Amino acid sequence: MDESETLVKLVQEHLDDFCSHQLRDFQAISDDLAPLVTYTQSLLQGGKRFRALFCYWSWVGHLGTVPVQSSEQRVKSAEAMVGIAASLEMFQGAALVHDDLLDQSDLRRGQPAVHKRFEALHSNSGWAGSTERFGVAGSVLVGDLMLGWSSEIFGNALLNAPSSEISAACRDEFSRMRVEVMAGQYLDVVEENAAVTRSVEEAVGRANKVMLYKSAKYSIEAPLLIGAAFAGANQGQLRQLSDFGVPLGMAFQLRDDVLGVFGDSAVTGKPAGDDLREGKRTVLIGYTRQSLSNSVGNLFDEMLSSRELTDEQVAFLQQTIIGSKALEKVERTISELADQAMSALNQIDIDAQAKAQLKSMAQKVINRKA
Repeated sequence: MDESETLVKLVQEHLDDFCSHQLRDFQAISDDLAPLVTYTQSLLQGGKRFRALFCYWSWVGHLGTVPVQSSEQRVKSAEAMVGIAASLEMFQGAALVHDDLLDQSDLRRGQPAVHKRFEALHSNSGWAGSTERFGVAGSVLVGDLMLGWSSEIFGNALLNAPSSEISAACRDEFSRMRVEVMAGQYLDVVEENAAVTRSVEEAVGRANKVMLYKSAKYSIEAPLLIGAAFAGANQGQLRQLSDFGVPLGMAFQLRDDVLGVFGDSAVTGKPAGDDLREGKRTVLIGYTRQSLSNSVGNLFDEMLSSRELTDEQVAFLQQTIIGSKALEKVERTISELADQAMSALNQIDIDAQAKAQLKSMAQKVINRKA
């Protein structure tokens, strides 16, 4: 088992142990609370662990900046890094729960989304009231719990930080990440509803801003910065990481947008064209709209806003996107962003093994199929 595999295993064990403790505490109050934890734990199984790995290898790469530590402190720091990585995965889980609810996505990784699990619980139990409202309530609470739990795991990990200055720097990066994701999520909701009233020429710019704050920064940049901050990196080193992490995060999300429209459902775990059914206003859609005439553009907007597309309508929208050359533009942009990120990585002076790992993960991010 290599170092990355070991980290992934330790992160999973950390999350499982944390959830097991929460389940015992909740069941001591009432057995009715069990789904709050069991649905969380189910969501946290597997996954690519990109955030944990980017954080870890950034930490490893910058360890030379930490003052000489005793063997005991090195062990504590390594254990703390597992907790920090686990907190990032818990935070992502919270974001997924809320995102699936807001987007009305039924599936996540081939399994029912959390709000759908609560709907099934309500329906199978024969309870009174609205199944859908119960699903909304349950998933909001799970997402909120996971946000709180991510902060709890993160705070406990920082108890073993090498210094109070390092702990404070990590907290700053973590807090910034949380705020930026919420800001980006709201901008995404606004764009889905307001796009038809706004300038088509500015659609790509608006989509880029949503992409930057909702996904790109917290998926790649924030884990890199938190890992480096835990190693005591200075501001200049953090800026270099941002130069690498931001374009890579943008490429990461653009690839996700392509998969959301054209991905193989057997691989992505979500229905083909799911982003179209959810009315996502991505860069891919922005490029498409800019190329369409008013009449075709209005029809495109109407279909994208319907939320009840047939397979034939999804196929029509897919062909419209291809015919507009929007897909080609996005693929070209992904390549340009990847080149920019790799060039920035080459300029960073860090441990050679860590740099090789970061380069390998970047290539996986760019070329992923799910």
